[in-house]
Amino acid sequence: MRRKSSATLRGFEFADDHQVRLLQGAEELFPALIQAMDAALSDIQFETYIFDFTGAGAAVAEALMRAAQRGVRTQLVVDGVGTGALPHDWAQRLQAAGVQYRVYSPLGPLGLLLPHRWRRLHRKLCVVDGRMLFCGGINVLDDFHDPNYGTLDAPRFDFAVLATGSLVASASETMDQLWWRMQAVRDARQRRLPEALQALRAASAAQHAARVAQAGPPMRAALVLRDNVRNRSRIEKAYRKAIGAARHEVIIANAYFMPGGKLRRALVMAARRGVRVRLLLQGRYEYFMQYHAARPVYGALLEAGVEIHEYAPSFLHAKVAVIDALGDKPWATVGSSNLDPLSLLLAREANVVVEDAAFATDLRQRLVHAMQHAGRRMDPARYAGRPLRQRVLDRVAFGLMRLALWVTGNRY
Repeated sequence: MRRKSSATLRGFEFADDHQVRLLQGAEELFPALIQAMDAALSDIQFETYIFDFTGAGAAVAEALMRAAQRGVRTQLVVDGVGTGALPHDWAQRLQAAGVQYRVYSPLGPLGLLLPHRWRRLHRKLCVVDGRMLFCGGINVLDDFHDPNYGTLDAPRFDFAVLATGSLVASASETMDQLWWRMQAVRDARQRRLPEALQALRAASAAQHAARVAQAGPPMRAALVLRDNVRNRSRIEKAYRKAIGAARHEVIIANAYFMPGGKLRRALVMAARRGVRVRLLLQGRYEYFMQYHAARPVYGALLEAGVEIHEYAPSFLHAKVAVIDALGDKPWATVGSSNLDPLSLLLAREANVVVEDAAFATDLRQRLVHAMQHAGRRMDPARYAGRPLRQRVLDRVAFGLMRLALWVTGNRY
């Protein structure tokens, strides 16, 4: 059996052979994604939590079908909670076009009552021809559409990247492994044990050579994965290490923010040693647990001098950070991982980390603009004086989240 690359064995490592382009919202991501799919020659690997066929999402599905009809091997994996079963008409169209698709961990009769069903496929990855990677927080979902709230007044605030370089091979490997493991589970459930064993062998043997094509000055970057086997805490450790090394500034934009004790302490310690720490967080009510369970952790952060800005115009869905963009050691990350227990302890996630001044400055400018023009800074006195009903709801949600983690055997 061939050995895995060091990037797979060690979780991640940096290389200096990348080009990484920042994309904001589906408005920038989808045209680039569709262009890449329309130019695909051999294969497309696609994973997403939500695949919604409303509005702009349909154009992505149609690009997948066009590629499959040209003979491009096209594999799509969607999550069993985020997407569920594909709409019947779209499932038929995808199948007729030759798109191979699978649903990750579909829910059974008991739904999410079974704790192991909380381990979701939350990463958003697309590899085209083994040469380019799309990675970020953006689902296949129209910027102005929400499955629960309908038409939005302003676009969802989110980011992704388009990357080339050796990290593309790492992404392709992990996607290939998941594809074959899902096949093995399907075969085993159908009591096709020889086929299941063959699929497991294919997953173990998945290894992809890096295809590097430079179109500009090289950038230092890495793909950081989170799963429930080898990479349980890679993303959180990457955050903590970068925050611990911060000298001037930390800016984090995160949709569902409920960091554990170690990450909270890292932010507090950074603020106390004079680093300006700014958080851009969800300002709109979306889900009960995520909205209310986050607020009890704000107090200690505000007391330490951390600035909290709540995004107001629409739903904030970003999972990005930039540290010391204007210093000599810039660090930035764009990905799918929230800073909450669902992402950091249970879900499959993927982030790209970039150590490049131009990239970090670009991301910083967009986040600062959002805080200045679309954010409401939280006043510590207003936070402390929030109504009793809200404080009770916050504590109830926080307690329920802790209880849910205890049920899964996790401490946070």
